[in-house]
Amino acid sequence: MRQDHRLSRVLHVLIHLDRHRRHATSDEIAMMLRTNPVVVRRTLGGLKKSGLVSSEKGHGGGWQLARDLSDITLRDIYTALGEPPLFAIGNADEQPVCLVEQAVNSAIDDTLDLARTLMMDRFAAITLADIAADFDHRLHDYPEEARRFGHIRDEDAAKDDLPEGSKTG
Repeated sequence: MRQDHRLSRVLHVLIHLDRHRRHATSDEIAMMLRTNPVVVRRTLGGLKKSGLVSSEKGHGGGWQLARDLSDITLRDIYTALGEPPLFAIGNADEQPVCLVEQAVNSAIDDTLDLARTLMMDRFAAITLADIAADFDHRLHDYPEEARRFGHIRDEDAAKDDLPEGSKTG
């Protein structure tokens, strides 16, 4: 079974929209994700229906966040994506006659239900603001990498090099 990468890809896009772009066209997002703009429009369309993003047509338009990062959870996004399957495992026969297969199905179903509940609870507890804060922390830990990708301007880096107490801004 193929893995569904839409959740991680959408999280990536939304953090970029907040931290770097403010808005981006389907073509720009498609280039970032190495996919087709139609796929971007279809995917973000579900998020738009859920009120997570908005879009404007025309010059200067594009996709943008419709809510603050702290108001969007991973569960919100997962739901907006249509709740893709979380696990690649499942029962071999949904309506088995064999009692052994029934016992196997029961054990698998109970375990998957518990795992799904735990995962949805965890998704509900993580906001995009949490992910963005982790990103910001990583930028701080890797200033050369951050500067290389334009996340830290040289004048900001110079401020960080000043002795404590002499920083301005």
